[in-house]
Formats: sequence, structure tokens, C-alpha cells
Amino acid sequence: MSIGRIWAIASNGFREVIRDRVLYLIGFFALLLVIALQLLPEVAATTEDKIFLDFGLAAISILGVVVAIFVGTNLINKEIDKRTVLVLIPKPLNRAEFIIGKHLGLVGVLAILIVAMTGIYLALLSFSRVKYPLGTILVSTLYQFLELSLITAVALLFSVFTSSLLAALLTFGVYLMGNLSRDLLELGNISRNSNVQTLTQGLYLVLPDLSRLNLKNEAVYGILPPPVTLLGHGLYGLLYTVLLLAIAILIFSRREF
Repeated sequence: MSIGRIWAIASNGFREVIRDRVLYLIGFFALLLVIALQLLPEVAATTEDKIFLDFGLAAISILGVVVAIFVGTNLINKEIDKRTVLVLIPKPLNRAEFIIGKHLGLVGVLAILIVAMTGIYLALLSFSRVKYPLGTILVSTLYQFLELSLITAVALLFSVFTSSLLAALLTFGVYLMGNLSRDLLELGNISRNSNVQTLTQGLYLVLPDLSRLNLKNEAVYGILPPPVTLLGHGLYGLLYTVLLLAIAILIFSRREF
């Protein structure tokens, strides 16, 4: 496996996604926050600061997930539809390098989006004189980035063996279920039905526990888990992403073109 070839695929993928005008979302995000700043005092007289803190972090997360799902599920199928994959694969480029490069290219775009939107968010908070816990917000956005990296890996996994539309639906389903996996486990524990308990425990083991990477509520109040817990959650996200990419590479390596 060559780092140079991976970097070439990642760079090309990065430029391709940028050319799709994904960065226009940054302007949309800024406009959304400005509108929210104008409207919130009208509907929340005393709690607008906390609502705006919540709203900004939620908007960063949602826009990032939209890009990760809809762009990520189209990366592989676009190459197949344009037949460029038939040119790339026979060359000294193995399929693992192709998948990893595509993942890194989109993750690079997501990193720019997260940094830009966080900068706009913090600038508007400062301009509006809203008090905010800087450290916890930065940690929260870092873990949002880890979550988006994982979701991108999910999107690539589904896209290597199905259509872009179905892959997007399946990835969105994993995102929703991943955020509810702990609730499902608790529901199974409450249930007296052993079949329900087995099912919910199985889903919890298979689905990514995205609540580990969701620190938005804690960030708003300046509260974070202990450093050891944070480190564990971060490693969990990274290892799960690597596992998903490994499965995607395995499936893609057996696909005939």
C-alpha cells in the first residue's frame, strides 16, 4: 500500500467535492445563524442565549451529516458510472488505496466545513455578547468531526455494493439508530420479553453508539466527561471507522467490473 497513491486519490477526491460547491453550505450556515439571532429574542425572552448555543451546534452537526451521507454515498458510484474506476483499478492502485483515499478526501472537506462553521459560530456568539464555554464547544466540534468521519465510512460501506439512493437511506438509518442505540438497549432491559432483549442487545453491539461522540448538550453547559472517558470515546470512534473501512475494502475487492 502506497501513501503517495492514497494521497493522490484523496487530493483528487477533495478537489472534486469542492468543485461541487459544497462550501456554499458555509454561507447558508452563516445566514441561518444571523436569522436565528434576529428571531430568538422574539420567541424566547430569557433563554435565547442557551437556545442559540444549542441551535448553532445542532446546525453544524446536521449540515455535516448531510454532506457526509449524500456526498459519501455518491463517491464510489460516480466513479463506476463514469467508468473511471475501470481505468484506475488495473493500474498499480489496489482497491484498499482507492477506498481509503476517497474517505480521506471527503473527511478533508468535512474538516474545512467544521472549522469554518465553528469559526462563524464563535464569531457571532462574541459579536452578540453571548457567554459561551469555549473549551467545551471546541471539544464538542472535534467529536462531531469524529462522528462525521464514522458516518462517511458507513456511507462508503453501503455505496460499494448498492445504489447511491439506497446507500443514502441505509446510512441515514444507521445515523438515527446509532444515536438511539442506548435508548434501544434500555428499552430492551425494561422489556420482559427475552426476544426483545436479545434483539436490542444485538442492535447495540452491531450499530455504532454515536451518543459517545455527541457532546453538544454537555458543551452548552460547559460540562464534559472525564478525560479518560473522552479518550475512550475518541478511540471507539476511530476504531469503528477503521473497521467499517476494512469491511468496505473487503466487499469492494470482491466486486467485478
